[in-house]
Amino acid sequence: MPPQPTVEELVAEYEQERPMRRLSPMVGAGVSALSAALSVFALSTVFFPLEEGSQYSVTVFLAVALPLCFLTHRAGLRTAALRLPLRRSTGAGPGDRRDGIGVDGSRGDDPGIVDWVLAAVAMVVCGYPLLDFDGFLERRQLPTVLDTLVALILLLLVLEACRRTTGWVLPAFCAGFLLYAYYGGLLPYEWSLAHGGLDVDAILANLFMGADGFYGMPLKVAAGYIVLFTLYGTVLELSGAGRFFIDVSFAAFRGSRSAPGRTVTAAGLLMGTVSGSGTATAVSLGSVAWPLLRRAGYSPEKGAGVLAAAGIGAILSPPTLGAAAFVIAEYLRASYVTVLIYATVPTLLYYLGILLAIEIDARKSLNDPVEGERRSPWRLLARFGYHFLSLFLIVGFMAADLPPFKAVVYATAVQFALSFLDPAHRMTPRRLYQALAQGVRSVLPVIATCAAAGIIVAVVAETGLGLNLASIIVEAAGALGDDPVVKLTLTALFAAVSVSILGLAVPVTASFIISAVIIAPAMTSLGVTAPEAYMFIFYYAVLSEVTPPTALAAAASAAVTGGSPIRTMNETWKYSLPAFLIPFAFVLTDNGAHLLGQGSFGDIAWVTCVSALAVAALAAATGGWMLGPSTPVERGLCAVAALLLLYLEPVSLIAGSALSAIALAIHVVRRRLAARRRCAAEAAIAEVPLMKGSSTP
Repeated sequence: MPPQPTVEELVAEYEQERPMRRLSPMVGAGVSALSAALSVFALSTVFFPLEEGSQYSVTVFLAVALPLCFLTHRAGLRTAALRLPLRRSTGAGPGDRRDGIGVDGSRGDDPGIVDWVLAAVAMVVCGYPLLDFDGFLERRQLPTVLDTLVALILLLLVLEACRRTTGWVLPAFCAGFLLYAYYGGLLPYEWSLAHGGLDVDAILANLFMGADGFYGMPLKVAAGYIVLFTLYGTVLELSGAGRFFIDVSFAAFRGSRSAPGRTVTAAGLLMGTVSGSGTATAVSLGSVAWPLLRRAGYSPEKGAGVLAAAGIGAILSPPTLGAAAFVIAEYLRASYVTVLIYATVPTLLYYLGILLAIEIDARKSLNDPVEGERRSPWRLLARFGYHFLSLFLIVGFMAADLPPFKAVVYATAVQFALSFLDPAHRMTPRRLYQALAQGVRSVLPVIATCAAAGIIVAVVAETGLGLNLASIIVEAAGALGDDPVVKLTLTALFAAVSVSILGLAVPVTASFIISAVIIAPAMTSLGVTAPEAYMFIFYYAVLSEVTPPTALAAAASAAVTGGSPIRTMNETWKYSLPAFLIPFAFVLTDNGAHLLGQGSFGDIAWVTCVSALAVAALAAATGGWMLGPSTPVERGLCAVAALLLLYLEPVSLIAGSALSAIALAIHVVRRRLAARRRCAAEAAIAEVPLMKGSSTP
């Protein structure tokens, strides 16, 4: 039999953002040095910002990051990533190079001549503005021929880097938007999508020298936030936090039938702070947890479903969330703590749904308790609980009005110092260097994605496409129903479908940015607030990783357990169903804002309780279990009750509560009648021998 793929191989195959080369030691050392230098630059600008401003800093950042994309990522298709033999990782020891650099002396998958040429050209064209930065900014309205030529070359390089790191779909989207910017002026004037038209020079100047474009907000977020949080996650992992999170989760939930599922859920939530990727979290966790789930009686599909749902929950949950959360904060001009507050109640409801589904599965299948290594969670917490400190400090620093980029740097420094409490995971100079290099290398696909997404943002801003498409979406919803509630519901449904389809083909960050500039205006035009619209889009962008037919997190988890990908997707959908429905509660009624932590404590509390009841009804409907096995009628009543409860209006709440009570009453009465019949039957069977013994011969 062929050898089983390693965690790194599975991540490379299924993760949209991490198909990397395996470099030879010499080339890898050079790439690591450049990556580590870029990490140091990002850290230094936090405390010593350049006098030339943030635009200058992000220009320097791209001048180093873009060449690295060509050196670390292949020119071929993503699926070719596993055709080369990869050395198996043996753990987080001194010789384990998690940044993909071989240490065994074998020749790796080094860049070719074309890759080196592209990297050199990328460094030259990205460094061009730095030669005379003030003059470069002054020429925005009247670019020279050389400015235009350099902008064209940089456009092609950004699209190629994006293709290498994420596939061809996002570059194709960018090309389509560029064609629209040029040919949109030729559309009939009465068409909603028509605009004044832009020539090639204007398009290139706006991309290269404008406030949006390559150096716009998406890339600034990547350079100023995402790199620093990724570096923090790398330090967490190398200092032993990832191993501790899994160990303490396993120790806390041992002994009960549902303990394995609870363990995976808790470990997934904690591991998300380390990886920041749903697919990577699911695969990394599965390599450890699948034997436990299998011993507990989970089928490969159910086990993979739990892993995928837990992995996705990791990037929906505070305190780190996914990369798109930083973009939300920038769009809303709000603090990152505010975004964390928005995500708190939905996170609780999401994990409540998973835990209820796990409990139902344990009771339906009568899983046996799994006895593993007896370890006290309290002893683990006493010995290694300091790993939680930096997580709390991030939130505490930001609550004290410290900027997120400073908060995460301070938390990283604290985690670095705490690592010396564990001799096996001390952040030695070698490990620190590895963290600096890995922090940048793992985020290169996000950098390329953000630079390419800037193309779309610039075109939308210059042509007014966002408002035009928003009006088309609203008009389409209005054509199917004039009632404001119907129109808003249909608009939200169209938005959910659009974001999900877009997310099947492009990474989460790109999916969010594109949807934010096109779909969010449609929702806000109908009275939805900006936080509600952006959080709605954020959830569906993330959930695309468990949305069929691609569902990368589910497919990767199925590869770990050996299950059917299609059946695994169905199981994952069952576990994550609340996350698909709760975002509608954000936008359909005014009370939905309380789910995002907006309003008084009392309002937030009652909305949370009602939504928790709705999640429980959903779990009963999808799992077919209440106090015992439920009938189709009971399940149908629970499903309708859940939808009514999530509407969060007085009439629907009364109706939903009544249906829930009716379903529960029917279930209880049916169980009691069945129990009486069973008792009567058992009594009748017991009387038969007595009658035979008392009969006369």
